[in-house]
Amino acid sequence: MARILVADDAAFMRQMIREIIEAEGHEVIAEASDGIEAVDKFKSHRPELVTMDIVMPRSSGIDAVRGILEVDPAACVVMCSALGQETLVNEALAAGAKDFIAKPFLPEVVVETLDKVLEKGDR
Repeated sequence: MARILVADDAAFMRQMIREIIEAEGHEVIAEASDGIEAVDKFKSHRPELVTMDIVMPRSSGIDAVRGILEVDPAACVVMCSALGQETLVNEALAAGAKDFIAKPFLPEVVVETLDKVLEKGDR
């Protein structure tokens, strides 16, 4: 069971991701609605994995990835992006994200991606 932080500016998306994660036996230990909050909650909760929306207010998911990796260079962050945001996804991966999940989500793809990242043992 992994401890996970879910960061997305849309409450319904956070809830959807939470339900998928918890159905697999993982624990959502915190949620964030923007990039600044995501970095702060990462610092205080130290999750094993973060799901991160790319486009968020105050600070983007890409900036949040950079901030999280400054705190913990081994942090596991999986980006969540809408189809058509390939440039932003590539920028997030270059910033240090481990993988990405395309919106709209298929629960099995979310589970497969999170399991793959957690199994790599990058932490």
